Amino acid sequence: MLLKSIVTTKDKLTCVSETATIKEALEILEESGFRCVPILDASAKIFRGNIYKMHIYRHKANGGNMDLPVTHLLKNATKFIYTDSSFFKIFFTIKELPYIAVLNEENEFFGILTHAKLLETLSKAWNVSSGSYVLNITSPGDRGDLAAIAKIIAKYSLIANCTTLDSEDSRLTLITLPKDTSKETLDDICRHLEKKHFHVVEIEDLANPE
Repeated sequence: MLLKSIVTTKDKLTCVSETATIKEALEILEESGFRCVPILDASAKIFRGNIYKMHIYRHKANGGNMDLPVTHLLKNATKFIYTDSSFFKIFFTIKELPYIAVLNEENEFFGILTHAKLLETLSKAWNVSSGSYVLNITSPGDRGDLAAIAKIIAKYSLIANCTTLDSEDSRLTLITLPKDTSKETLDDICRHLEKKHFHVVEIEDLANPE
């Protein structure tokens, strides 16, 4: 995954220095309109964590001292990835965060990867914009199932994308067909798959999403 190409780099971000007070951090957040921004050290190279507007508001509402250092409300200090992290590391680290901090090889703050950008990248990878139908195919998950499914579909069409999701007792294979796939070709593929006991449990029409 070419992570660097989808990261918003440090020079394009609003950040707060660890030397700032909670009051100063709130002013930066309110001016920028962001609900959360990174906290960096005094050199602006080291990621310290994140500061959330909601935590500052809660602190203020409870009569908290607004002149305390912003690090008093620091969150997510250990939530970061590297520019060479794998997709699975990225996916399972970002979870419910609005973004994940990205560090370079020298452990310096490189930028952030937002949830929105990650979803946009996944959408492109699945060829949603250039596909026609997505076949949701279940199989036992036996050795050779994916190859057999691909071989059947290849008799009729190219495969724009393939994604597999495993559960305890079965495998769901999502196959995206190219944009120009006709309804007749789709029906032929489905009949052949069912004949070989691969069940097409759902067909998503990308041109007419419900």
